[in-house]
Amino acid sequence: MYTNDMKFVETHEWVKQESDDIVIIGITNHAQELLGDLVYIELPTVGDSLAAGATVGVVESVKAASDLYSPLSGEIAAINEDVVNDPTLANSDPHGAGWLFKLKLSNPEELTGLLSADKYKSMIG
Repeated sequence: MYTNDMKFVETHEWVKQESDDIVIIGITNHAQELLGDLVYIELPTVGDSLAAGATVGVVESVKAASDLYSPLSGEIAAINEDVVNDPTLANSDPHGAGWLFKLKLSNPEELTGLLSADKYKSMIG
């Protein structure tokens, strides 16, 4: 589930490199388990510029609402309309069909500061 081709942040987002300057971002399986059944997801707009750590949206479940953060700096290249229309995709397949947005990196070196799968797994216990 937490594979070596993914990177993670302490706010429970995952990052997977799609190309040299494009990454895919979503919430981790751990995050969706803590939140429970998702009922609403608000994502940024294509073209938005983000700084690493910036709030980019919200996920709401039957239990709570939680902010989404951008793990890296860049410009929103795409959002997953399927997950906006059916938030349960982020529950059923958080590391696949439930991805949230794609980011065109402005500083690819930031990837080196993210957590490995092993470090993330030990962080969440």
